Amino acid sequence: MPERPRVRTTEGVVQGRRRRGHAVFRGIPYAQPPVGALRFAAPAPPHRWEGTRQAAEFGPAVPMSLPGDVGPPQGTDWLTLNVGTPDPGAAGLPVLVWIPVGGYISAASSDPMYDPAVLAEAGLVVVTVNCRVGAEGFAFLGDAPPNRGFLDQIAALEWVQRNIAAFGGDPGQVTVAGQSAGAGSVAALLTMKPARGLFRRAIAHSVPGLYSTPALARQVTAALADRLGAAAPTAAALRDIDPWHLAAELTSFNAGLHAHRESWGRLTETGTALCPVVDGEVLPEAPWPALTGGRASGTELLVGHTRDEFRLFSVMSGRQGTFTEQDARTALELLAPQPHGAEAYRAAFPQAGPEELVETVYSDALFRMPSQKLAEANAAAGGTSYLFELRWTAPVLGGALGACHSLDVPLAFGTLDSPVGAQLIGDEPTPEAIALAHELKGAWIRFVTTGDAGWATYRPDQQLTRVLDAEPETLPYPEQASRRIWEGHSPAPFDLS
Repeated sequence: MPERPRVRTTEGVVQGRRRRGHAVFRGIPYAQPPVGALRFAAPAPPHRWEGTRQAAEFGPAVPMSLPGDVGPPQGTDWLTLNVGTPDPGAAGLPVLVWIPVGGYISAASSDPMYDPAVLAEAGLVVVTVNCRVGAEGFAFLGDAPPNRGFLDQIAALEWVQRNIAAFGGDPGQVTVAGQSAGAGSVAALLTMKPARGLFRRAIAHSVPGLYSTPALARQVTAALADRLGAAAPTAAALRDIDPWHLAAELTSFNAGLHAHRESWGRLTETGTALCPVVDGEVLPEAPWPALTGGRASGTELLVGHTRDEFRLFSVMSGRQGTFTEQDARTALELLAPQPHGAEAYRAAFPQAGPEELVETVYSDALFRMPSQKLAEANAAAGGTSYLFELRWTAPVLGGALGACHSLDVPLAFGTLDSPVGAQLIGDEPTPEAIALAHELKGAWIRFVTTGDAGWATYRPDQQLTRVLDAEPETLPYPEQASRRIWEGHSPAPFDLS
């Protein structure tokens, strides 16, 4: 392989570089920069170019609404993707497309946690995608298409279909994957007509039940526009506001969501004001009823969650150990399934104090039950589902994080030495961590290559689940008490109280 490999795409020639035994091509545009007249619009096809485009560096970060310093703006060519391939001269390699969206407010394909080196060494072509998030991607504006972040993801998958063969990949062997809001994106793509035929398989870790009704989304966007002093909650009124200023204002807006609890209800418990809207057009309905009702076809799906999903957020916010009985009552009132979910939780966990009740209901409502029910719904739609639960305790902080949200991602990518990997697993991974990474990474590679994760499929009668711990084993679904509480309740879009 040449030191500076070149590939001809449908838009022009890109030149990448060799790295750790594979070739990487970074910052390739799959759509035009969504600024100026294209701001808040559906993604427009990328421009062609003459000569050779250098593709050794990541593209600019999209505007993100994260607490703390997100760095200075780097440019506006946000809609780019990166390709890591074992060999651009190969043919027919399986393809993994990773959607690195978090909370629908961040999307950083440059994060070292998503380094493709280990997966490329195993023979996969890995594509990581930047897409619009926050207000740019999900503000519900009367004069703009909704769910623009999803439209970006579809445009990236269309680019993959056009171009991935030139990088050694097989466009008929594409797996779309994500964790947290990236998994929510995958769940939505399973049911969206424009995405049909763009991928063969799907991986979804910690699927969130974060969707809004149009009525709620209109109120939220109107309140954000009012905060900004905009004349109206429209693209025309917001278009001249600096994108990074808009993102920063959304960060502050998200921090004050509890003030709207009386009117916005469950949404205020998520920390994210703007999430996908079940608008009836771009996203016709939530994934669970669409699959269960036969309005979307099942696929080969690898889906799972961690045991202690909420622990990461309670520890990072400093709330762990401080939850009161009032906190438990509020969580049960807002997040447990209606009308009898609160009583059902107290009956199912009679010895649980406020801390355990809060953690259990948040973990269930936001991630565990949406993930388990997606496996069930996909099977009902004729697909093949493989379900897992990560039960292994992160060894840092004396085990305080438990099997927390995001712990599975560096294990699956084999990036235990990345900054996030080290924060969750430690600077010196234990033999247990290495063995578990081998197990989960191996499941990914098998699934992307063959459609078989390596354990029994999930069926409603047996509910077999791969439990990932120091000694992985396949068992009936381990969160039975929660499953029974949620039986008959699909994750419903957030609505006005």
